[in-house]
Amino acid sequence: MEHDKPTEVADIVIIGAGLSGIGAAKYLTADFPDKRILLLEGRDAVGGTWDLFKYPGIRSDDSVHTYGYEFKPWLHKEAIADGSLIRDYMVETVKDFGLDKILRLRHRVTAADWSSETAQWSLQVTVTDEAGNEARKTIRTGFVFSSTGYYRHDEGYEPHFKCRDDFQGDILHPQHWPEDYDYSGKRVVIVGSGATAVTMLPAMLTGEGAAAHVTMLQRTPSYVASIPRVDQLAQRLMKLFGVKRGYAATRFKNIWSDHLIVTVLCRFPNFGRNLLRKWTAKQLPAGFDVDTHFAPPYNPWDQRLCATPDGEFFTAIREGNADVVTDRIERFTSEGILLTSGRTLEADVIVTATGLVMQMLGGIQPTVDGVPVKMSDAVLYRGALISGVPNWAMMLGYTKATWTLRVSNVSRLAAAVIREMDSKGYDTAVPVPPEGMPTQALFDLSSGYMQRAKDELPHQGRALPWKMHTTFVRDNRLFKGRLIHEDIRFSTRAGTPARVTSVEAAS
Repeated sequence: MEHDKPTEVADIVIIGAGLSGIGAAKYLTADFPDKRILLLEGRDAVGGTWDLFKYPGIRSDDSVHTYGYEFKPWLHKEAIADGSLIRDYMVETVKDFGLDKILRLRHRVTAADWSSETAQWSLQVTVTDEAGNEARKTIRTGFVFSSTGYYRHDEGYEPHFKCRDDFQGDILHPQHWPEDYDYSGKRVVIVGSGATAVTMLPAMLTGEGAAAHVTMLQRTPSYVASIPRVDQLAQRLMKLFGVKRGYAATRFKNIWSDHLIVTVLCRFPNFGRNLLRKWTAKQLPAGFDVDTHFAPPYNPWDQRLCATPDGEFFTAIREGNADVVTDRIERFTSEGILLTSGRTLEADVIVTATGLVMQMLGGIQPTVDGVPVKMSDAVLYRGALISGVPNWAMMLGYTKATWTLRVSNVSRLAAAVIREMDSKGYDTAVPVPPEGMPTQALFDLSSGYMQRAKDELPHQGRALPWKMHTTFVRDNRLFKGRLIHEDIRFSTRAGTPARVTSVEAAS
C-alpha cells in the first residue's frame, strides 16, 4: 500500500457505477450543475453486474426498454439483450452525458465516517492504479448516494457439498466464470434452478463450442416463462412515432403490462399456477413430468419468475441434449454427483449456480460520530434514506418489477433533501422514525438469498413516509407531491433544529 493521496472534497459522492449509479449521476448532475459531484467505481470499468458476470449466455431477464434509462432510448432490436450490449449501453451513457468527467475508476470505498462537527462524510478509499498498486485516499463530502447493488461482488453463495474435493472435474461458480473456459463436448451439471441456471442451460448447448449434454439439477422447481426476445410492438411504435416518443410509449406499455401480470398472478395464485403450468406443458415433450420439475411448492411471484427468451430453455429440452432432474444431493463423487434417490449424474463440469450473497452498501460499514450503523436496526424512509444516518441515500429497486425503474424517484428524493438544505441553510438531514412505529420486512420474496440475509436487512414502516412497494406502479404513487416530511430532522452544525415548513399528507 502506497502512502496516502491528497484528500479530495466533493458536494455529492455517488458510490457504484452500475446501471443505477450511472442513472443517479445523470439525474444529480442535471439537478445541481454547480455542485462538485464524483462517481466512484471500485472496479476498472463501469457496468456493475454486466461487467462482472461472464458466464455463458449472460443476458437481461427484463426488457431493456424498461430496464434501461428513460432519458436514453434502447435502440437494439433485442428487448432481452446480451450482457455485452447492456454494458456498451452504459458506457455510451457515461460518454453521452459527460459523466466520464466525474467518474473515478478503481476507487473502492472501504469506510464512511460522519462527523456532526463538520457535517461531512469522510470516505476512506482504496485507489488502484493500472499496474495494481494500491494507495489510500480520503474524500470528504456533504452527501452520499450509494448505488452498490444488493450482493457481494467478490463471492457468490455456495452451500457445503459433501465430498466436494472427490470430484475429478472442474467446479465453477457463475460469478467467477473464466472467460476463455472450454466446455465443448463435455457433460455439464448445473446445480440450481434460478435465472442463472435457466440462462446457462441453452447457452452452453449453442455454437461450435457446445457442451455434449447439460443437466439442470434442482432441489426445488421454479416457474419458467417464455418471453419474446424481440419486442415487435416496440419496433413498430418507434418506427411510427419516432425513437423518443416510441421509446416512451414502449416503457409505458411494459410498465403497465408487467404490473397487470404480476397483480393477477399474486391476487389469484391458483389461476396463476394453472396458467403457468399450461404454458409450460405446451413447450415440453409429450409425457414430460411437468408437475415434478416445473410445479413449485410456492405461489407465483413468491419468488421471481425465470424468463427464457423465445422459449430457448424448453427448446433445448425438446431437442434432447438437456434435461432437468429434481432431487437432492447426497454427495459429490469422483465422476459426478450421487443423489439421495441413489441415482448418479456423471459430469465433466459442475456449475454451482446456487445464488448470491446479499450485502448492503457494498460492504461499507458507516459510522455516525464514531458509532457503527447497524443496518438490521435501521428503517428506510421511502425505501431510500436510512434512519439515524445523515445525508445518505441508497438505491434499492423492485422485486416484482424491473429493479432499476426506481432510480429516478430515489434520485429525486435525494435532490429534494439537498435542495431543502440549500434553501434553508441547513447542512444535516437525518430521518428519524416516530418512537414505537411498527415495522415490517423490506422485501417480500421467499428466495434463498433473501431468506439467508433477512436478519441483516433494514426494515420499512407500514405507512408513508416509511413505506415502499415492490412494484413501480404502486411505489411511484408514493413519490407524488412534496417528498420532505417532518420525520426528516434538519439542522446546522451549531445544532439549530429545523422548522419544517410543510408536512406531506399521506397518500
